[in-house]
Amino acid sequence: MKKGWHGYLLIAPMLCGCILFYIAPFFLVIRYSFVEGYGTSGRFTGFAHYASLLENEMFLSAFGNTMRFLAVALPSIMVLSYAVALLLKAGIGGNNLLKSVFLLPYIMPVAGTVMLIDLLFSESGVLNGVLAALHLPVADWLNSPQSFWIVLLLYLWKSTGYSAILLLAGLVTIPGEQYEAADLDGASGWKKFRFITTPQMWQSVFVALVFSVINAFKCFREIFLIGGEHPHPDIYMLQHFINNSFQNLNYARLAVASVLLFVIFASVFAVLYAWINRRGKGDGEP
Repeated sequence: MKKGWHGYLLIAPMLCGCILFYIAPFFLVIRYSFVEGYGTSGRFTGFAHYASLLENEMFLSAFGNTMRFLAVALPSIMVLSYAVALLLKAGIGGNNLLKSVFLLPYIMPVAGTVMLIDLLFSESGVLNGVLAALHLPVADWLNSPQSFWIVLLLYLWKSTGYSAILLLAGLVTIPGEQYEAADLDGASGWKKFRFITTPQMWQSVFVALVFSVINAFKCFREIFLIGGEHPHPDIYMLQHFINNSFQNLNYARLAVASVLLFVIFASVFAVLYAWINRRGKGDGEP
């Protein structure tokens, strides 16, 4: 019993910090989304703030852009990172230097990344210089619909290597004896991938997917530095809406947007985990 109390005492500082800085503010945000005003004198308004937000064009635009970005970025990065991980596992350039090269964009400072994007895609950048030399039309790429695809390429460039290393960690845990037995049975490369590799990789895929979503939201830093508070409409994300609501001191709108964002992504992660867990248990059957 005493040993148990020693453990609780050791985690008490971290637990208190978690309650003070994470859990308590979380419930305060939920409360603010249902009241008008602040402190204990706030008037309960029910779902009025939620109904108002769902009719807000800026919120709907930001939500649509964020969902569009995730819908394109997540499948793309999982396919690319899985392919890179398989190549590294197969020994095609699979050395520590190459792994470091793949991770270099991930650890590159945000300011350096933005400078690189500006160098390439600004009105006086490299891309317009090449197009002008070829007598082709130039454009303000960072303030046009193409800015969405530039941000997507930036995300893939920065995060593919990190996700590939996470998937590679799962690949190297698969016993080599299973592949050797499959070779003796005359299994093709596709069958080995289908019945040996894939069933044992679902949990690693889920972990890589979680970090990919987190990195997708971190991409807001680059978007903000590229386009400011009000970038081109195609890259106006939920983080812009939340940040602008905070600057305008509209805490009710800020709270509602934060709660909706939490509910949506908690639901998405729950569904993905259930689906991946079910696939992990069932895909091993030939």
